[in-house]
Amino acid sequence: MSVHVRGVIATCGTAVRSLRQVIAQKRLSRRMREEGRPFSLALLIPLLVIVLDSVAALFTPHLQFYRLIGAAPALAAAMYSVAGTLGIGLLALIAGFAISAADHTLGQAPGNFTLLAIMAVTLAAAYASRVRQNREHTLAEVLSVAETAQRVLLRPLPQHLEDIDVEVLYQAAAAQARIGGDFYEAMQTPHGVRLIIGDVRGKGLPAVEVASVILSTFRVLRMTAPDLPSLAGHMETVMSHYSRDFPDDALERFATIVLVEIPAGEPIARVLNCGHPAPLLLHGGEVREVEPSAPSPPINMADLLGDHYQVDTIPFTVGDSLLLYTDGVSETRDRTGTFYPLAQRVHRWALAPPRQLLDRLHQDLLAYCHGIRDDDLAALVAHRVTPPGREPAELAVPVQRGHTPSGATESAD
Repeated sequence: MSVHVRGVIATCGTAVRSLRQVIAQKRLSRRMREEGRPFSLALLIPLLVIVLDSVAALFTPHLQFYRLIGAAPALAAAMYSVAGTLGIGLLALIAGFAISAADHTLGQAPGNFTLLAIMAVTLAAAYASRVRQNREHTLAEVLSVAETAQRVLLRPLPQHLEDIDVEVLYQAAAAQARIGGDFYEAMQTPHGVRLIIGDVRGKGLPAVEVASVILSTFRVLRMTAPDLPSLAGHMETVMSHYSRDFPDDALERFATIVLVEIPAGEPIARVLNCGHPAPLLLHGGEVREVEPSAPSPPINMADLLGDHYQVDTIPFTVGDSLLLYTDGVSETRDRTGTFYPLAQRVHRWALAPPRQLLDRLHQDLLAYCHGIRDDDLAALVAHRVTPPGREPAELAVPVQRGHTPSGATESAD
């Protein structure tokens, strides 16, 4: 096993074990300060219950509405602190005492029972409020850990890499989730700007583990790998060694990816697609899919499908954009079950700046989607601009057939 492979596996294993230990702690740290909540009309509901019950009891004493006044502290437990809940309970007790005195039932069995019931409900509500606060603190800590993990795995991308502007869109499937099985990265290398986007099979922590392995490999080897097939081959090797720790479901741990290399000063982009949805090339207001000329295996599937990696060279001049995305975008469904027509919709925004394009895409997906999303989504736009000190015409020459790496093939569109 190479030094690079061992280093990547060791780094990934340490990161995943640390993440598991933090999340699995029985009692999380309480160092997070409580954030002030904005005022809500819902906070007035317990007080409104006391007022309405008191008024109804005074005007219709025969209906004994005052027995319902214990609902006020019960409601307060869902939104107030322990002290606030006790305060609402005290107000309810005072109101009940006053109504019993007005009805001349104070000291009698019905009145005494009502007051005892209010006291019991108040104490139970205070306990429920305390439990709720503890769970809110725990949830806040877990979300903080998830946000930290996301910053490590899916750190913010640089918006400018030489003559490439980069923008990204990411959304986890769960409303409160911060990380998932979709991943991306964009980095400057001696070979030009290299990009990756991918989607891990499955969800949850196992998917995050696989994403961390692949991203770590890309970040470690993106400088030294001479070409995209070599980079994909290293990812396959690392994942193969990593999967040996999970022999029962090794075949379930795979990922589809797209690797892109945009060399500086050349009006081309090299694309290697390992079983992933085809990127979209936006050129002069037109949109076309960059389908691979030959299939390449997903990562960790080379033992079954072979290790042949096909690189396709496409024109990529100033003003062009390349949209990479996961199937969470293209497989969004409407009410009839129809998939989202990505190329058709994106055609309307083909000339928009990258950030505006992704914002419009996100809004359109939200409007198109029916029901609750069950998959993560990620999209990345690489837009070529004129580098400083260069003329646009210098990056508008015809595409030349590139060098074919050993053990791989390359085609020029």
